[in-house]
Amino acid sequence: MLETTSVPSDRYGAAAPPLDASPGSSADRARRETITLDGIRRPVADELEAFRDYFREAMRSDVSLLDKVTRYVLKQKGKRIRPLLVLLAAKSCGRVRETSYRAAALVEILHTATLVHDDVVDEADERRGAFSINALWGNKISVLLGDFLLSEGLLLSLDHGDYDVLHALSDAIRRMSEGELLQIEKSRLLDIDEETYFRIISDKTASLIGACTRAGALSASGDEREADRMHEAGEKLGLAFQIRDDLFDFDPESAVGKPLGLDVQEKKMTLPLIHALSRAGRSERQHILKIVGKDDKDREDLRAVATFAEERDGLTYARERMHTLADEARQLFADFPPTQARDALLDLTQFVVQRER
Repeated sequence: MLETTSVPSDRYGAAAPPLDASPGSSADRARRETITLDGIRRPVADELEAFRDYFREAMRSDVSLLDKVTRYVLKQKGKRIRPLLVLLAAKSCGRVRETSYRAAALVEILHTATLVHDDVVDEADERRGAFSINALWGNKISVLLGDFLLSEGLLLSLDHGDYDVLHALSDAIRRMSEGELLQIEKSRLLDIDEETYFRIISDKTASLIGACTRAGALSASGDEREADRMHEAGEKLGLAFQIRDDLFDFDPESAVGKPLGLDVQEKKMTLPLIHALSRAGRSERQHILKIVGKDDKDREDLRAVATFAEERDGLTYARERMHTLADEARQLFADFPPTQARDALLDLTQFVVQRER
């Protein structure tokens, strides 16, 4: 699941900062005082405009119903974080090429397809504050739209011989499906330990983020070593992103738009709760699991689970893991030559962990 909210400058304004400050230095900390998503986008602002043309063209269909549905999808103002990652990675590894634009379009097409299918699986009526596709057109149209988008994405790469990019994204889609199925399997039994949790979020979330940075690197230079480093950095960024999202579930003050206890309501075991349970006695653990396993939880149930996670240091532990992963991603991004695109990736890791939505 990022708007143009500021976090604790906008570094790409009138006076650009030095690009050689190492992560953790005083100069680096000063540059991170006011990071915005608009500022992060600035080094590839022109490229993002060109990407939007690729994306709109790839979403068109001669079938009137399909074209109507895809136009509805295009009207939804997503954050386009994944194509942003592709373009920043490409520019950090050389320059943005035609292959980079196609890779960015492929990423967003595949991501959109997975969201459409996810809403069917989750029986969700809303997506980003608007009606979901399945709420408006039903599950059958939603599944077929997702299939159409997947095929369009594959053809976009195959028609231009972008096989390295296609391989990276295909592997991510496979892992996302496996992660979703593993979560469904384990959630039924409320049987998820920390190792299983990280396997699930690595496959469900981090795999696509890593594929974005890998695809960007491959589209720019074709250098496998650079692509491997970008991939590792992207995966760590994706893990930190998901943990931050999980923490929102326990924060009634967050502006993320995610209702308090939504994950608990859906019987999803996330890191704060998993760690808290590992520190609880047998009777307390059984009591909390009984609440999580209920089909009809009220606000008191959700508040009890949130309080338990806080008191058993689940939130503190999750924040520590999130920051460690973000720092590791920053160090990997920092290995690339100093450019505004590289520095935007550094800022994005900070933005992810400090975001309020």
